Amino acid sequence: MIRKSERVRKIHSDIRGPLYEEALRMQAAGTKVLKLNTGNPASFGFTLPDSVRKAVVEHLDEAVPYCDVKGMPAARETILRYHQSRGLQGITMDDIFIGNGVSEVASMLMTALMGSADEILMPAPCYSLWSNNAYTCGSIPVFYRCDPENGWNPDLKDMESKINAATKAILVINPNNPTGAVYSKQTLLKIADLARKYNLVLLSDEIYDRLVMDDLPNYSLAALAPDVPCVTFNGLSKSHIICGFRCGWMVFSGGNALDEVKGAVMQLAAMRLCGNAVTQLAVPAALADEESTKAMLVPGGRLYEQRKATIEVLEKIPGVSLVPNRAAFYLFPALDKEQFDFENAQDFAMHLLHEKHILVIPGRGFDWHEDLRFRIVMLPEAEVMRHAMEEVADFLEKHRRK
Repeated sequence: MIRKSERVRKIHSDIRGPLYEEALRMQAAGTKVLKLNTGNPASFGFTLPDSVRKAVVEHLDEAVPYCDVKGMPAARETILRYHQSRGLQGITMDDIFIGNGVSEVASMLMTALMGSADEILMPAPCYSLWSNNAYTCGSIPVFYRCDPENGWNPDLKDMESKINAATKAILVINPNNPTGAVYSKQTLLKIADLARKYNLVLLSDEIYDRLVMDDLPNYSLAALAPDVPCVTFNGLSKSHIICGFRCGWMVFSGGNALDEVKGAVMQLAAMRLCGNAVTQLAVPAALADEESTKAMLVPGGRLYEQRKATIEVLEKIPGVSLVPNRAAFYLFPALDKEQFDFENAQDFAMHLLHEKHILVIPGRGFDWHEDLRFRIVMLPEAEVMRHAMEEVADFLEKHRRK
């Protein structure tokens, strides 16, 4: 047998791993499964904004040839203005790279930045794209704890305690997946202080910055630390319901400290000639259309009402604890292991899938190993979510220790 590369042996993907494969097997056998595992809005009736559809159709011929390796000028100019409106100054179009989703540009950046045995601090819990990218680069993800007792904000003492001579960067995911947390300005400023103190690069994944609820302020990390080398990641997949378009970008800031890394990213980007040009046609219209997104986040809007329905049921279940999300459409609740008969979160999720035909992701899929947690995607209609959580309540009652 030909053996796979050592670089991929630590990769894990519970979002589309064994549980997902079991759900597909069940569906093939005729069982209807409610998939609360992936943030894929279009699967639950969210539709493409008319402004985006119109822009793509009207300009389609412009996407026939290869475009600039960094991305179409009109798209990058719009992205530039967007980040300037978020307070990020001192950047130009040359600092922006558009790719096939944040997944691609994150992979390019990690490959260009991280060497073998370099360490990067990542949040726990963490979206597994990032830790998996570290593994494939041969670098080492080191996890700092985010505290559910403090709104899932990072534990800054724990973060600093894990910095050593091998540490090269700090990753911040804000707003956060899987917790839906929005970090305070004070927290972000202190993270920037640590990067400054130890001469570290900041990576800031901000793809959910347009999905913040409750009139909560949300800050761009790079804007708060214009002197610190930083790469900011963003995209349209979630805010504009176009996950399949694969449209993401990264923005370099903080002076010229990252010029060599940026040059390496340019080499990697050139290897695939260009990003998806059709997708880039959507950028100007999407970022100009704030209302389509905002309408989902207020009372009566889908994301707001789906969150409300989910939390109202879960909060009443003895043995379930949660921190309400303040952004995005994820919840990361915990079960009191003493009250239920599950061995671990994976065991809970598999039983829930088999008994109630509901698919969720256990905490280990997000590099969380402290307690029995799982992520719920709150994208189905409010009444569907309410019924699903009532089914979870019934399921947990049957598994309650006597």
